[in-house]
Amino acid sequence: MRVTARQLSAAIVRRLTDAGTSLPQAEATARHMVWCESVGRHNFGIERLAIHLKRLQAGVLAGNADVSLERLTPSLARLDGGNGFGYFAAERAMTEAIAMARGSGVAAVGVHNSNFFGAGAYYVNMAAEAGMIGLAMSNSFPKVAAHGGLRPVLGTNPFAFGAPRTNGEHLLFDMATSALAGSTVREHIEAGTSLSPGLAIDAAGLPITDPAKVNDGALLPFGGPKGFGLSLMVELLAGVVTGAGVGDGVASMYNDFSRRGDNGHFVIALDISRFMPLASYHARFDGLVAMVKASGGHVLLPGEVRWENWREAEAHGIEVNDANWDAVLNGQAAATS
Repeated sequence: MRVTARQLSAAIVRRLTDAGTSLPQAEATARHMVWCESVGRHNFGIERLAIHLKRLQAGVLAGNADVSLERLTPSLARLDGGNGFGYFAAERAMTEAIAMARGSGVAAVGVHNSNFFGAGAYYVNMAAEAGMIGLAMSNSFPKVAAHGGLRPVLGTNPFAFGAPRTNGEHLLFDMATSALAGSTVREHIEAGTSLSPGLAIDAAGLPITDPAKVNDGALLPFGGPKGFGLSLMVELLAGVVTGAGVGDGVASMYNDFSRRGDNGHFVIALDISRFMPLASYHARFDGLVAMVKASGGHVLLPGEVRWENWREAEAHGIEVNDANWDAVLNGQAAATS
C-alpha cells in the first residue's frame, strides 16, 4: 500500500506519544523513519517502531529524555542523550555541528547516553542540505569479531559521509563496517536463505551459513583488516571519546531489556565555503562526477538509488509493507535479533 509522508508521520507520532514519548522525540523519530521509508531504507524505517515501544515499556528507553549540550570549544560539543531516542540526539548533534561550522569552518559533536540512531545517511544529508560535507558514525552492541579473532567484540559500527550536489540529490554513502549488517541477517532469517561463507564464524572459527546461528557466533569485519580498522575508528570516536558505552558496555536493542543502550554517536560538519566558493566546489564536483560516469559500464554514485526512490515516493506516496503499517497503527510485537 502507499501512504503520504504526512499520514505516516502522524501515525508514528501518535503511537509514540501514546506510549509516553515527548513530542520533540516522537517528531524526530518520525522524520527519520519517514525519510528512510521514502528513500527505500525500509530496514531503518517503521519496522523498528515496535522494538522502541517494547523498550519504552520495559523502562530502558526514556520517552521524556533530559537532553543537554555542553559546548567544549567554538567547534566542539558533547551531547548527553538522556537515554532517549538516538534519532533525536543525533539530529540535534548534527544541527549543532552545522551551526558551529558556520562560525569555525568545521565542527564535531560527540553523543553519549543514547540509543540506536538509525541510518547515518539521514544525518549527513542534513549537512549536505546546508552546503556542507557531513560525517556520522555510531557504535553498537558487539556482533563482530576483530580481524583474526573469534568472539564478537565490536558492533556493526556504521559510518556515513555525504556531500552536496547542485541538483539536491546529494552524495550519500552509508555502510556497516561488518561484512553484513544486522538488518540483513534478519532479512535472511525471514526469507529462509543461507549466508555465503566468509560473512560469519562460530566459536571455533568455522563458517556460519545459517543466519539463525549468527548470534551464537560472530559476524566478520568487511574486507578483513580494512573493515576492522574502520570499526575501531568508529568505536574510538563514538564510544571512547564521547564517554558512551564501549564494546559490551552497549546493550543489545533486541535482546537486553535490563539496561539502557548507552550507544555513542559522533558527527562532523565541514563548511566547504571556507575552502572555496560553493559555485567553484560544485563545478569541480560535477567534473568529478562526469569523469566517473564516463568510465564505462553503468556507474551509480552512492545515494543515486535512494533519490530515485525519493522521487517515486514524492510522486505516488510511500510504499509501506502491510504488516509494518499494521504495526504502526496497532503496535505488533517486535522481531528479535
